[in-house]
Amino acid sequence: MAARSAPARPVPAAGSAPGSDSGGGLAEPERPRRAGYRRLTVEQRREQLIEVALELFGSRPPEEVGLDDVAQAAGASRPLVYRYFAGGKQQLYEAALRSAASELTTRFRVDGRGTPTEQLAGVLDGYFTFVAEHAAGYGALLRGGSVVETARTSAIVDEVRRVALRRTLRYLGVRAAGPRLTLLVRSWISVVEASALSWLDEGRQIPPDSLRDWLVDEFLAMSAATALHDPQTAGVLAGFLALEGPDGRAARLAERLGGLMPAAGGAAVSAEPAAHGAGSAAR
Repeated sequence: MAARSAPARPVPAAGSAPGSDSGGGLAEPERPRRAGYRRLTVEQRREQLIEVALELFGSRPPEEVGLDDVAQAAGASRPLVYRYFAGGKQQLYEAALRSAASELTTRFRVDGRGTPTEQLAGVLDGYFTFVAEHAAGYGALLRGGSVVETARTSAIVDEVRRVALRRTLRYLGVRAAGPRLTLLVRSWISVVEASALSWLDEGRQIPPDSLRDWLVDEFLAMSAATALHDPQTAGVLAGFLALEGPDGRAARLAERLGGLMPAAGGAAVSAEPAAHGAGSAAR
């Protein structure tokens, strides 16, 4: 009986990788995949779409960003975006804002080490690190004024500010803030927000540590001005200054301000007048 001739060995397709066999057999040539395709888990794909949306919403007015733009930037299809965000662009926009808000609020933390102004500077360092690393998300979160802005999106931004207010007051040792002290902290938070947005818009020309130091001084100056009109703020400031010490940052700021305004040089806020309220404020 004549021996059968061995079947001809298929020639590997051009570009196939050597040694790609599995279990001793020949591997099927890979089918060409769509450019930009990545096999992701459900959660990974959702996070990717949110990240892409943040970049787009932060770099352009939200009303100028369509789902097709998000799909193209993510290497996905429009139906796939709708599969994750059935509410369309509005739902995606809100999800993107929540993501930025959640990350930003983690930066409002104090580690408890150092003088009060050193701790405040540490919080600002974390805040501006977030701003620098997530410029698009920060801009999308805080700029507002968009036609896609709703009560829900405004509530997301407001919650970030409420968290910042609560944590700042807790850091100052205040359990129940009066109207002037609340206004002081809210106003300072607004200054921080506006400074960060301006810093991004102007190409980050001011070094972050210089901007941080200015904002710490701004808080001290605003606190001193408010203390002249509000006993509670005066007590909080007294405790704050007592922890700083006579050679601390606050004392140096008062000295520099006295040099700028010689006639008012002796009018710097002192820690003694409201020392009776310092204990509860410092705790």
